[in-house]
Amino acid sequence: MIVLIFYIGLFAGAFFIVYALRRGLQSRQDFTSLKTVTFGDESAVRADRAASIISVVVIFLIWGAFTGSKLMPIHVPGPFVGETQFTYTLEHPDGSTDDATVFVRVPSFGEEVEDFNVDAGSGFAKDDAFAAPAGRSSTILFDKNDETSRKDGAKIIAINGTPIGQGDKVDSGDGSITLTDKGAISFTPKQGLQMNPIWLPAPETVVARFFEIANEGYQNFSLWQHLGWSLLRVIAGFVAGALVGIPLGYAMGLSGWFRGWFDPIVEFMRPVPPLALIPLVIIWFGIWETGKIVLLFLAALWIMTIAARAGVSGVNISKIHAAYSLGASKWQIMRHVIVPNSLPEIFTGARVAMGVCWGTVVAAELVAAQKGAGMMIIAASKFQLTDIVIMGIVMIGIIGYGIDILMRKAENWLVPWKGRS
Repeated sequence: MIVLIFYIGLFAGAFFIVYALRRGLQSRQDFTSLKTVTFGDESAVRADRAASIISVVVIFLIWGAFTGSKLMPIHVPGPFVGETQFTYTLEHPDGSTDDATVFVRVPSFGEEVEDFNVDAGSGFAKDDAFAAPAGRSSTILFDKNDETSRKDGAKIIAINGTPIGQGDKVDSGDGSITLTDKGAISFTPKQGLQMNPIWLPAPETVVARFFEIANEGYQNFSLWQHLGWSLLRVIAGFVAGALVGIPLGYAMGLSGWFRGWFDPIVEFMRPVPPLALIPLVIIWFGIWETGKIVLLFLAALWIMTIAARAGVSGVNISKIHAAYSLGASKWQIMRHVIVPNSLPEIFTGARVAMGVCWGTVVAAELVAAQKGAGMMIIAASKFQLTDIVIMGIVMIGIIGYGIDILMRKAENWLVPWKGRS
């Protein structure tokens, strides 16, 4: 919740700052800026490059601020690190009481500190010392050190002079002390707002891990082999799905018989997530490459079929009538009217299908693979190597974004008439 509020604040602040800076600059004089009606007109809305750059910077700023990154000038409050102490009051079974002090040493994230000893002092409640991990709770079994135990009927009745019962919590300043249901002490250092590196490592840690794996590899394969195999699987499955799906979509858009025959199948399979097919594909085709490509083929097939069908159905009928009136044959109408006008829908479907395939191949590699981006992530997660997991996610996102950009460029080059009558 804190991160979300922080993000919204940065978003709003950046918007007003950029808006204020641009008010004094000369307005843009091009076709879009001169439009009198822009609200609701997609062609008049362009991605603001400044907003894109600031968006990426904000993400890294938040990431660094909440992980204690050395690259960032500001950080949110971190967890308590250092030495602290608190006093508990122990009640003897005979009704007498005695105080004992517990000395706590909290190391930084990733550091290991051995337990240390202090003078136990006099009385039946003995002073004690222990090391507690930052941001995590530790249980103190006081009766292992004291001369009386919970089995004898002894119990803690106060922390730092504040009465406490089972399940109650007392704030010690540097942390909180809770009395468990069994009467033991649970100490939790102040959490702060920074993330434990096990949950989210700092950006420089992820970058360092990237260069390490790029040079040395991971799980017997180089980083580029992992990413390359995932990309090859996606391309093979997508191309196969497009080669079958586009002709099928055209047939469904042009023939009532084809549409009636295949429509129940397409509409039945379309809402089925590709991940739900993984067990069946493994049973039929095994865990090797054939099974993965078949799964990606099925992920792309229905999307490309629906895109091609929608493209054919969306052709303006007046264009077809005009072509007929000029003496065009069915083949000429197909080649010069239907195909060009359906290509924008097909390219939109191709972008969606490629994104689905890219996400599906990662999930398929989580189940059974010796190499691939998904395999690298799941193998790292088993050993709590969060930096490798984050690195894999970032690489997957970058490659997926790069694929989408290439497909947009291809669409602009191959279908320059998109959006024009």
